[in-house]
Amino acid sequence: MRAFVVDDEPLAVRRMVRMLEESGRVTVAGSTSDPAQALTLARSVAFDVLFLDIEMPGMTGFDLLARLPGDPLVVFTTAYNQYALKAFEVNSVDYLLKPVEPVQLDRALGKLERILQGAVARPGLRPLLDQLADALAARRPAWIERIPSRVGERVEFVEVSRVTHFFARDKLTFAATATRSHAIDLTITELESRLDPAKFVRIHRSTIVNLDFVLEMHLYFAGKLLLRLRDEKRTELTVARDRVKELKERLGLTA
Repeated sequence: MRAFVVDDEPLAVRRMVRMLEESGRVTVAGSTSDPAQALTLARSVAFDVLFLDIEMPGMTGFDLLARLPGDPLVVFTTAYNQYALKAFEVNSVDYLLKPVEPVQLDRALGKLERILQGAVARPGLRPLLDQLADALAARRPAWIERIPSRVGERVEFVEVSRVTHFFARDKLTFAATATRSHAIDLTITELESRLDPAKFVRIHRSTIVNLDFVLEMHLYFAGKLLLRLRDEKRTELTVARDRVKELKERLGLTA
């Protein structure tokens, strides 16, 4: 079975490629973290199944499929339970919830093998795209993209994508960017429920980190971890012991 992997998170791509290769049942024909590049590569690479992320910047997985020729076999991958739509199962289009576990992947590979061997009818994907895209739009949470920060009589709007981490100090909450820390009105708990969980994870009762800015991770004392960020100051953040497991899973680490 030849597979092509598309996910906007490079760590997720590497983890999926490794898991597929370790299964001994799949040859990885290609992979990319760039949806636009995926369109070009997928037209020139021969593959049997596409492992495809749903939420990607600029182009969702559904958008990419709509622009591909033919009806490829697809296994959707997503970090959100709300996107694991019943239609995937009913119509034999599989899905994997991130972080993908070996038992999930084994189930999907078994279903794909039965389809490719002709034991199970090949699903017609095109009739589902409109239905799934509508369901995705209806269920997609409205994650905040900009946060107001008051500076005297002036209000400055901070782009969430530029924030390396959020932290609480002296009863105030700050959004840290490459240039400075901006005081904001939301608490860490409120931020946790309003930030995109694919990008942001709470690593301490007073800290939320943007995974896009994680550069390194080091063992720390008492079961904790130390993160070093990809910013000019090489900011270091401590991960609470009870947050270590979730963070490792989100970074694609199994141990």
